[in-house]
Amino acid sequence: MNTERESETATSGERAGDGGRPARYVVLLASVAVVAYLIDLVTKVAATAALEGEEPVRILGGIVYLQLIRNPYAAFGMDFGGTWILALVALAVVGVIIWFAGKLRSTGWAIGLGLVLAGALGNLTDRVFRAPAPLQGHVVDFLSVFGPDGRYFPVFNAADSAITVGAVLIVVLSVLGRDYDGTITRGPKKNTGDTGETDDEAAETASGTDTDAPSETAPEPETAPEAAPETAASGSADDGRRSSTTARKDAEDEA
Repeated sequence: MNTERESETATSGERAGDGGRPARYVVLLASVAVVAYLIDLVTKVAATAALEGEEPVRILGGIVYLQLIRNPYAAFGMDFGGTWILALVALAVVGVIIWFAGKLRSTGWAIGLGLVLAGALGNLTDRVFRAPAPLQGHVVDFLSVFGPDGRYFPVFNAADSAITVGAVLIVVLSVLGRDYDGTITRGPKKNTGDTGETDDEAAETASGTDTDAPSETAPEPETAPEAAPETAASGSADDGRRSSTTARKDAEDEA
C-alpha cells in the first residue's frame, strides 16, 4: 500500500510553513508558551491571596466555583506515585518540546506544543518552589466546575487547561493527517489489480470503449465501372461495319 505525502499548501499554492523561515514557528511556540505561563502564574498568585482559608466562591451561576486546593498529585488530581517523579516527568516533557521546536513547520502544532509547554512549566514551577520542599511542592488548584470540592470533576488550574487544550489540538491535527513538518498525509490511491490502471481506465476497458482510439467507419461501397460509354462505342462500330457491308453488296448487284 502506497501512501501519498503531499506538502501542505497555503492559498497562494506555496508550501505552508516553509519560505525559508522555520524560526518563526519557534517564535510562535515560545510566544504562546510565555503568554499561557504568565496567565497561569498570575491566576495562582491571585488565588492564593484571595482564597486562602475562604469558602468556595460561586460564579457564573454555579458553573464554576473558586476554591483553593494544594494538590500533591498530577493534573486533575491524578496520583502517579510521588511529587518528585512528576517533577522529573515535567522536566523531560519541557526538554523534548524544546528539542522538537526546531523541526516545526506547522502553525497548529506550534500553538499546541506551546500550550503543553506552558502547562508543564506552570505546574513544574509549583513543584520546585512551593512548600513543603523543592521538587516536592504542591500545585495550586482553584477551579471546580458544577460544584465545590471537586464534586463532579477534579479541581484544576490554568496550567492543566493549557495542557488539555494543547494535547487535544495536537491529536486533532494528527487525525486530520497534518504533520508537525507542514505536510499532509493522505490515503493510498485506488488501483485496479496490478496493471496500474486507474478506476476510470478500468471502466473504459470494461465497457469496450477507448477514447484515445480513432473511430472506425464503414468502408464505402466500391463503385462499379461505368460500362455504358464502352457499350455505346462498340454499338456504333458494329453499325458502321454493317453499313459498309450493305453498300458493297449494292455495288456488286448493280455491276
